[in-house]
Amino acid sequence: MFEKTDVLDHGPFYHGTKAELQIGDLLTAGFHSNYRPEVVMNHIYFTALVNGAGLAAALAQGDGRERVYIVEPTGSFENDPNVTDKKFPGNPTRSYRSRSPLKIVGEVVNWERQTPEELQKWRERLANIKGEIVN
Repeated sequence: MFEKTDVLDHGPFYHGTKAELQIGDLLTAGFHSNYRPEVVMNHIYFTALVNGAGLAAALAQGDGRERVYIVEPTGSFENDPNVTDKKFPGNPTRSYRSRSPLKIVGEVVNWERQTPEELQKWRERLANIKGEIVN
């Protein structure tokens, strides 16, 4: 796994979800993927792009409201291979993952939200993705 100095960003970082959490809570791996529910994820994912986290919140499972949390990694992390290197050159989505928890340090209330039509296109795109999730 890469150390923090080997990645493009040093923060701030964001995680999008529909879960209602509090400052100080820890986000951990071990939950089902939002995109392939049969897969239990070995990592927790985050991004340096607040709007990217907002999109993830909109696509997340659940009925809660979309939330974007400001998070701090508690351990080492790496570029997300599901959207970088193995599938796209570099890290255009500035997405990362860690086996260590992410600590919630704040919440963002304003970000660019997708239209219902844009979200539908994303859902269709995700449903048609071929290949495995690199877990």
